[in-house]
Amino acid sequence: MSKRRDPFAALGDPTRRSILDLLRVRDTATAGEIAAQFPSVTRAAVSKHLRVLRESGLVHAREQGREWQYSLDAAALGEMYVHWLSNFAPLWEESLQRLKRQAEE
Repeated sequence: MSKRRDPFAALGDPTRRSILDLLRVRDTATAGEIAAQFPSVTRAAVSKHLRVLRESGLVHAREQGREWQYSLDAAALGEMYVHWLSNFAPLWEESLQRLKRQAEE
């Protein structure tokens, strides 16, 4: 059993964020289908990215026959939002209010 990785560290890589975007619009995808979307990245590198995402809890992997099906774990992203990103919501609201005042002037 591997140690759980930091999901924020996993999101630090643009390829991993792109994989999450892909899984956001597709319910599931195999490693081969995901790798096909990244022609400039080797299949082995995509597998490593998927392992990091899986170990950070951002994706689920389910064996189906000879292939693995990957899917987004929206609950993990929600947890990240609730426990950290929501702390910044007042700042966003304040910025929107400031923008509104400037636009009205």
